Amino acid sequence: MRHLDLTPFYRSTVGFDRLFDLLDSTVGFESDGVAYPPYNIERLGDNEYRITMAVAGFGEDELKIDVKELSLTVRGEKKPEDKQRQFLHRGIAGRSFERRFQLADHVEVKGADLKDGLLHVDLVRNVPERLKPRVIAIGNGKAAKQVEASA
Repeated sequence: MRHLDLTPFYRSTVGFDRLFDLLDSTVGFESDGVAYPPYNIERLGDNEYRITMAVAGFGEDELKIDVKELSLTVRGEKKPEDKQRQFLHRGIAGRSFERRFQLADHVEVKGADLKDGLLHVDLVRNVPERLKPRVIAIGNGKAAKQVEASA
């Protein structure tokens, strides 16, 4: 059930359509109770992030990471076991999953690492030079000066 009306923002803003569409599509995203596998998103620095997912029981060959446009998808597909095992209690989830993350503009996947049952996906935001803040020189009307970029 949707509780957020973004109509006033559509009427009074220009160029934020993609942001509002993203907000609109994610309202109630995890309301169906699907929270598997658990994950953390942390900020490591000004332009560095890490997604850590608890994927106990999955091997490297059972995990797949895809990036398409501004969407990061992590899939885990368990292979069927060769032998039948009899569990008295089964508390470790071994089911397949698919988890999607929307990436902001200029965010790229730097790499991934699987260690101790945790999948770490490192991300970095690479803002192009033309979009970084810069100082504009004020001329006195005689000649135009070259603009210097500064990070």
